[in-house]
Amino acid sequence: MRIAVFHNLPSGGAKRALYGYVDYLNQQNHTVDVFVPSTANEDFLPLKDISNSLKVFPVKKSLKGTLYSNLKYVPPLVKKISLRDLELTQKNIAETINSEDYHLVFSEQDQYTITPFFLKYIKHPTVYYCPQPPRNEAILENVEDNREINSLKRLIFNYSDNKDLKIDKENISFAENILTNSYFTRESILRVYGLNSLVSYLGIDTKIFQPLDIPEENFVLSVGSCRPSKGYDFIIRSIALIEPEIRPKLIIVSNFSLPEWKTYIENLAHQLGVELEIMDLIDDEKLVKLYNQAKLILYAPYMEPFGLVPLEAMGCGTPVIGVKEGGVRETIIHNITGIHCQRDEKLFAEATTKLLLNDSERKKMAENSIKTIEDYWTNKHAGERLIWHFNRVLDNL
Repeated sequence: MRIAVFHNLPSGGAKRALYGYVDYLNQQNHTVDVFVPSTANEDFLPLKDISNSLKVFPVKKSLKGTLYSNLKYVPPLVKKISLRDLELTQKNIAETINSEDYHLVFSEQDQYTITPFFLKYIKHPTVYYCPQPPRNEAILENVEDNREINSLKRLIFNYSDNKDLKIDKENISFAENILTNSYFTRESILRVYGLNSLVSYLGIDTKIFQPLDIPEENFVLSVGSCRPSKGYDFIIRSIALIEPEIRPKLIIVSNFSLPEWKTYIENLAHQLGVELEIMDLIDDEKLVKLYNQAKLILYAPYMEPFGLVPLEAMGCGTPVIGVKEGGVRETIIHNITGIHCQRDEKLFAEATTKLLLNDSERKKMAENSIKTIEDYWTNKHAGERLIWHFNRVLDNL
């Protein structure tokens, strides 16, 4: 099969998932050509290493594009890019692909518009992978750092958000075949867009995320960007309820940090007597070592659509305590590979304490976690699921 892949992703979980897909397709002798605007992150897990070719299209800044974006889209001063110039670049990418003989096109999301402009212009059969629709940030209205946002910034953010929603909804109206990462996200897509989608679960690279023969250390780990939606303040408050003599250190690994939020949670941890260390932009080798050394992984993002972190932890044989929300309910098996917990600090602290004090239970969950990953959640399983959907789309032409 000859497949064209488009993305405009930053570093992070979505790019890691796409890397796994492209790697699998390449190993199965499919010809994969990757097309990206220059705004896409190709330093993190570069696809040129595992694809037939990668072509980068420069996003050229123009006065006309800037003026157009000011009037119809979002001002470049807010987005740090002219969306009109980005759209024209993606139109050029689509026209280039349209001129070639591809069986199918696989499109990922866009870091600036959620659903990419690309879908408006592509003519080949296309599968759009939608990891999440726009998330309702109203759930974070009471988070501390948001209280400190001044009224002018709030006005600008609201204006930008409303414009983003309109662009996203227009772009996704051109998507005919939508895949997503969980049944929770499928329901969100139906609720937000009124569109059907099918679930194609992700997987992890078990050559990277695997158990190491190293001893545990007295800390718990959480992984994800350092921002309010990841729930680190909740984790810190929960740990603070654990008796001081058994209270573990918390390590947070982040690929991106909002400076104000990072300062806030550091101060919160200090005030509550929780030892905290935040590590930014570490490599996979260090991350896997931390997964293996941690006694537990604590995971509490708000309504996380899927979340690769629990799978990565399970691949390393470390139990996960996760808030029972979003896609987390579909990966952690309660009392088998970890614990589902309500978003209640006391209950979360009790669940953490219980497992910290029970070495044999953690060991049993570790063994279950490794087997669960091997049976269902590898990149091979994810790739097979994706190919099944590709064939389904082609069969329905």
